[in-house]
Amino acid sequence: MNSSLVFRKGLDLKDAVAAQLNENYHSDLVEQIKADGFIYRSGRLLIHLAREFGFCYGVDRAVDYAYQTRERFPDRRIYLTGEIIHNPHVNDRLRTKGIRFLTDAGVDAEGLGPEDVIVLPAFGVTTSEMVRFGKLGCVLVDTTCGSVLNVWKNVKRYAVDGLTSVIHGKVWHEETQATASQALDENGGHFLVVLNLEETEEVCDYIRHGGDKDKFLTRFRDAVSPGFDPDRDLQRIGLANQTTMLMSESLRVQELFRQAMVDRYGEAGMSARFRAFDTICSATQDRQDAVVNLLKEQTLDLMIVIGGYNSSNTCNLARICAEKVPTFHIADPECLESAEVIRHRPAGGKSETHSEQWLPRAGQLTIGLTSGASTPDNQVGATVKRLAALSNQ
Repeated sequence: MNSSLVFRKGLDLKDAVAAQLNENYHSDLVEQIKADGFIYRSGRLLIHLAREFGFCYGVDRAVDYAYQTRERFPDRRIYLTGEIIHNPHVNDRLRTKGIRFLTDAGVDAEGLGPEDVIVLPAFGVTTSEMVRFGKLGCVLVDTTCGSVLNVWKNVKRYAVDGLTSVIHGKVWHEETQATASQALDENGGHFLVVLNLEETEEVCDYIRHGGDKDKFLTRFRDAVSPGFDPDRDLQRIGLANQTTMLMSESLRVQELFRQAMVDRYGEAGMSARFRAFDTICSATQDRQDAVVNLLKEQTLDLMIVIGGYNSSNTCNLARICAEKVPTFHIADPECLESAEVIRHRPAGGKSETHSEQWLPRAGQLTIGLTSGASTPDNQVGATVKRLAALSNQ
């Protein structure tokens, strides 16, 4: 099925690209802040940096592999299936290196073949995409994160054992689409994606009491596998999740489904009807725990969260912070337009907005700062410098 050459463990050029990566993404200032106990002082400004933030291992590895790919194949066409990670700064850097994105408008991907190189992102790609690229014979550089592969292993096992995979995730997200595709094996596996607790309650109510099948399928038409039958396919389920979801919510989703299955079928049958594995990635959890601890330990005037607006883990960091303190999720340091105006996306919001009078103008100022797992340190360092400049005008 797959005649492609596939690189899954780098291209043996880590040392050759190390200097480029350091130049593009490292921050001496951030290293100094860490050495100073994750604290930065400048005039009236005090910044507390979360003790876990920024690039995780999987993101660092994916970006490293992309740079190695350009180094290994300097004269070939190189394509990314889409964003390698959800950070505009990083993706734009890759574009300047001549790596094309299949999702960009105007990119001509016709005639792909053995001389072309395809880089698969950290989120992974669907099984159908893997088959397509394999048939074309393209060279593949697979940067899929190990935490994502762990989820795939679980949903494939569910399918083999006749359980429907119920995935807590965003159905439009590349990772969730890739995970869902793993459930569609030759044994006829099925999946259902639930976004939040509201959707979970709806499905749990159907498990307990049944209902209008057509109404259910209309409600979840974009979130179920082909041929999904809720009367049949919700009798035995296995829980999984997009690795960057909010841990507390994923655990609640799991509890609600388990209770619904107990209510319908009884406790005695649970081993055959219900399974769940913790598939939140450790880096995501570490960053969530770090902001929870920061909010408990420090009295903050406001919180800045840095990362792409389409970054699930970054959005969840903003959600956690917004429950406790005024929070501004910014895409990059340029969003700090002035001491009066900030561009940001409100926690739970759908679009970027402008807020005025966001920065207290007098007295001591204490700001908490964190960044998502796809945000490089140089963006954090630039944000610190910008905050210092605006606070001490």
